[in-house]
Amino acid sequence: MAAAERRRRALITGITGQDGSYLSELLITKGYDVHGIIRRASMFNTGRIEHLYRDPHDPEARLFGHYGDMTDGTALRRIIEAVEPDEIYNLAAQSHVRVSFDEPEYTADVVAMGALRLLECLRDYVARTGRDVRMYQAGSSEMFGDAPPRQSEATPFQPRSPYATAKVAAHEHARNYREAYGLFVANGILFNHESPRRGETFVTRKITRAVGRIREGLQDKLYLGNLDARRDWGFAGDYVDAMWRMLQHDTPDDFVVATGRSYSVRDFLEAAFEQAGLDWQDYVEFDERYLRPTEVDHLEGDAAKAKDKLGWTAATDFKTLVAMMAEADHELARRERTLIDAGHGEGLTALNG
Repeated sequence: MAAAERRRRALITGITGQDGSYLSELLITKGYDVHGIIRRASMFNTGRIEHLYRDPHDPEARLFGHYGDMTDGTALRRIIEAVEPDEIYNLAAQSHVRVSFDEPEYTADVVAMGALRLLECLRDYVARTGRDVRMYQAGSSEMFGDAPPRQSEATPFQPRSPYATAKVAAHEHARNYREAYGLFVANGILFNHESPRRGETFVTRKITRAVGRIREGLQDKLYLGNLDARRDWGFAGDYVDAMWRMLQHDTPDDFVVATGRSYSVRDFLEAAFEQAGLDWQDYVEFDERYLRPTEVDHLEGDAAKAKDKLGWTAATDFKTLVAMMAEADHELARRERTLIDAGHGEGLTALNG
């Protein structure tokens, strides 16, 4: 292929996660070659992107994987040199807030130091090649902590967990490298974004997964912690478009991405169980183990800047999102029920209970 015909290349850390899969789909539709960093594991962890994969020898292949880890700066450097990306999206993280209290050092190493390692690699690569490489740094609404809603780019951060603190550090590293070295680094402060691809230990997916399994007689109870916490929930498929738009903007900047409406965990429960014609109060029980040492009560974003400068608004409303997730998880439960009824589901109930 002639140099003039070279497709744009994106490098995504955390490509096997929810956001990585939706972003990969988006970029491929826009004509990119997508390269992703995959953390080595003894079990397959690429389920969310398998539908995009083709043998790399296939001339139509657009998705390529590279083994690496945010704790290994040498690997990150080698991958960047090999890929020669035009855009880098740093989505990798230990992103479970409750788990970050149990694994604070690991969370800080992957989230805060990982971003710093990547920025250092980018700085050296740009200095050596003179290429215009743009980077997106994934922030989180958790950085606002107990700051009063609605939260915007001007709201001071008040993190309330090791995860949030690490994200604040990564955010500030990105801003510093933007200002000190002239790198194009955009910070996206994304409020909660969900989908049928959300990890099953996150509260929204835990709820919709349970609803599906309860409908199929595979589960009796759902155990949750704080039902009063309010969050601004949007669809991950909408939010990755905002990430891409940030790197097409004339100048690098910080942007809040949110729907502008918040709902409690109880609201999510009601909407999800309503899809099944069930009363959530008959199935949900409290478990203090799911409480955080420091809670975040109310997150609701103001994405006016993203609308004004990027032309972005959330396209999926709350009820549509819940229905989408509940329907997908009911289908999973139906398949599980079929396997069990056919005598092939030994262990599934125990594993998913």
